[in-house]
Amino acid sequence: MKHSNIAIFIPHMGCPHLCSFCNQRNISGEKSIPSGDDVRKICSSAMSEISDKSNTEIAFFGGSFTALDRGYMLELLSAAYDFVGERKFKGIRISTRPDYIDDEVLSILKKYGVTSIELGAQSMSDKVLEANERGHSAKDVKKASLLIKQYGFELGLQMMVGLYQSTESDDYFTMCEIIALKPDAVRIYPVVVLKNTRLGELYQSGRYQLYDFDKAVEICANMLYMFEFMGIKVIRLGLHASKDVSENAVAGFYHDSFREMCESYIFRTRIMTLLKNKKGEFSIEIPKGSLSKAVGQKKVNIEYFRKNDLYISFKENSELHGYCVSIKEVK
Repeated sequence: MKHSNIAIFIPHMGCPHLCSFCNQRNISGEKSIPSGDDVRKICSSAMSEISDKSNTEIAFFGGSFTALDRGYMLELLSAAYDFVGERKFKGIRISTRPDYIDDEVLSILKKYGVTSIELGAQSMSDKVLEANERGHSAKDVKKASLLIKQYGFELGLQMMVGLYQSTESDDYFTMCEIIALKPDAVRIYPVVVLKNTRLGELYQSGRYQLYDFDKAVEICANMLYMFEFMGIKVIRLGLHASKDVSENAVAGFYHDSFREMCESYIFRTRIMTLLKNKKGEFSIEIPKGSLSKAVGQKKVNIEYFRKNDLYISFKENSELHGYCVSIKEVK
């Protein structure tokens, strides 16, 4: 059953830090601050529109939820909790900072029907966290993650790829450290440099250089494959397509089909590995629904194969799953 969220944005609220990459209003696309009544209106409307509510969560995104003024946080939770329970929504999802998690706040979240907590880890390198003015350490991420799991919440971790002073090795180190924490889900955000941010200033001054776009796709594709191989869902890869982000991005890895580009890279790499040193015509079976990913945007994979003297035709097979392929030589 497909999971869905009723997204409610609390733009850049609660967070005591302005991180190097952050221009939260542009990311969320929201300008106003929701009240408890706003939450009730949104949830009430969703109640009438969504037939199967059993795998739907009311999701507060955009700010550091547990760092909000306590009275305001309780106002939002109380409003949302009215719509949680039998024949209502599954629960409440929140996102927050790892240094604003403790026993007291987790007890409150449990009381008000919160089911999932996402932490903005971004990096597990203290050097990178400090350079990007995160205001917390990798140790804070580990401590908060373990506490969240002890209380029985679903744990989500968010990471960024290509941050200021982060190397490829740092990014893969972050991936490995997140895998070790065994979250239920992750979000991978390749860096998008926005106007009016510290990263924007560093980029325009030449002090911050990004990966090539193809390198970012390669790294994120490898992470996507590894997380899924380890049984960790990747619930987001790349920033959500939005007019505000596209208008305010000055550099970085923003593409409305970024995940599919990564999935195409995975298929291409697997096929090339299996056909190492071979040439000719091949028929390849792929999982059902994967044709556009295997072919690649604008048939980029097909062209890549042809340059390597490989002539590929694809056929979908409902018995295959993930990135499995079955290859037959055409004689």
